[in-house]
Amino acid sequence: MPRLSSYRDFDWPLFGIVLLLSAISVFEIKSATLHTKFHGFDHKQIGFLVAGIGLMFLISMIDYHRLLDIVPWAYGISLVSLVAVLAVGTKVLGGRRWIKFPGGIHFQPSEWVKLVLIVTVARYFWGLAGKDLSWTDIGKAAAMVFIPMVLVLKQPDLGTALTYLPILICGLLLGGLRFKQAGIILLAVALLGGIVIKSGKHLKPYQQARINAFLDPDSDPRGSGYQIRQSLIAVGSGGIWGKGTNKGTQTQGDFLPIPYTDFIFAAFCEEHGFIGAIGVLLLYFLILMRLIQNAQTAADLPGAFIIMGVVAVIVFQIAVNIGMVVGLMPVTGIPLPLMSYGGSSILFTFLSLGIVMNVRMRRFVN
Repeated sequence: MPRLSSYRDFDWPLFGIVLLLSAISVFEIKSATLHTKFHGFDHKQIGFLVAGIGLMFLISMIDYHRLLDIVPWAYGISLVSLVAVLAVGTKVLGGRRWIKFPGGIHFQPSEWVKLVLIVTVARYFWGLAGKDLSWTDIGKAAAMVFIPMVLVLKQPDLGTALTYLPILICGLLLGGLRFKQAGIILLAVALLGGIVIKSGKHLKPYQQARINAFLDPDSDPRGSGYQIRQSLIAVGSGGIWGKGTNKGTQTQGDFLPIPYTDFIFAAFCEEHGFIGAIGVLLLYFLILMRLIQNAQTAADLPGAFIIMGVVAVIVFQIAVNIGMVVGLMPVTGIPLPLMSYGGSSILFTFLSLGIVMNVRMRRFVN
């Protein structure tokens, strides 16, 4: 059967690197939660990984062209789910981002919307292949992304909303955006962003505080600047070789905030130092190179668009999270792919990898 034989084309080296990074994540989560009430989250992470791997193999069996066919329905359901979050979602720490089901299961639709947007944008620009992009085409693509983005901002969840932007940018660049159009868009975004940041009228108080802390962490060292300061201390104290597993003073002393999610890279750097950090970055580099290679060998344009959409989101998350840890970016709550604890993030990543495998396995199928 073609479907079974196609597993010979499964990207096993990529899968192996992903498993290695996932294993590092489990050990670091165990270390970061050792003396906290969250001890045992490493076992939950293993459960998320097993479920994610299962979903990855499952979605790799479904021809991605079928996903392209049903994407209008998927996009509509995604919008309905985001509206449902605002209406009946569970409110935690001031944000309404999850829908709670019986049995204590929490579903975060905004994470899954990223995957739907990747396929939606791929299908849209596939339909425009061979023609110059007009401003109308650009506007329609922007609307596809901005509508769910606004709904996520209402939750409020700025971090997840920002991860939708690289999908749009990737689609525009691959879809044939001209230099003049790109320049006008960049100028407009820069002006609008400057006005919003300067006025602060469209930012939540905590968002404005995070920007202020990024610009000057010492302005409020025990408040909004606390996270960045403790992260920088943790990274710097790791030195070249690190302090060793379970020996990070910032992490084990509970000074580093949420070291198993947003600041897991800071915790890892403290315990494994510069050498360990370079090793993790090398694994990410290998993953991205394998993904780009698969995009180059895709059988058709939508397949390449889908993979590059996945690449765009992963690159953005890595850059923002690590930039946040070392003080080069504001704190946004964007998780580090395959490293940070969290079911929604893990499942999204493995579903994305499943679609990548799907495209790769059908390189030679008509």
